[in-house]
Amino acid sequence: MKVHAIWSYKIAKSNQIFEMTSAEMTLQEALILAADLEKTGRVKTLEWYDQAGTYWTTKQLVKLNKETETEPQNIVAYFDGGYDVNSKSSGLGVVIYYEQNKKKWRLKANQQNELLVDNNEAEYAALYFLLERLEQLGVHFQSVQINSDSLVVINQLTDEWPCYEEHYLPWYERIKKKEAALGLTIHFTQIKREQNKEADQLATQALQDISIESHIENPRRD
Repeated sequence: MKVHAIWSYKIAKSNQIFEMTSAEMTLQEALILAADLEKTGRVKTLEWYDQAGTYWTTKQLVKLNKETETEPQNIVAYFDGGYDVNSKSSGLGVVIYYEQNKKKWRLKANQQNELLVDNNEAEYAALYFLLERLEQLGVHFQSVQINSDSLVVINQLTDEWPCYEEHYLPWYERIKKKEAALGLTIHFTQIKREQNKEADQLATQALQDISIESHIENPRRD
């Protein structure tokens, strides 16, 4: 999770008070800034706001930092969905890179689904599958970078495009609800297909009835 600060600062030997606003920073950086500002003795008020606009006190940030310091951090994830017109089957693939307890990890997983009707719905299902895996890892109240080559899913979820398709709307709503329940701030980036080859391969393997579940330390980026 990233936050920014708004504080009232009283100039030394003056009655003038100025309102200051910071750039966004990590939770750890926020606590360092809070300690430095407190040392001046001239800060009258200090408020924190996360990327969703939620207000936090410094005390609440300290508590949150203690709760999340052993959770996965610096998360970069990928998803891809594939659909086979002949078999009416879908393959979902997800890859999650993260750091935890000063170690780097990579999770790979895939899943087959027989209930979807087209490739874009498979992409939606793959993203929801990804959020479920983040939940299983214990990720909450964090910023998460999610990359995909799905133009439709990313543009609809960022509200750049309207979502009119009736069979996409339930996925749209489920994803938004899961994002809110986990307290995530998701940053979507559209990437080229060749940059999404790990997730694409997993989705293809799922269509071939090849189940993958891999969780390794110190991974090499493919």
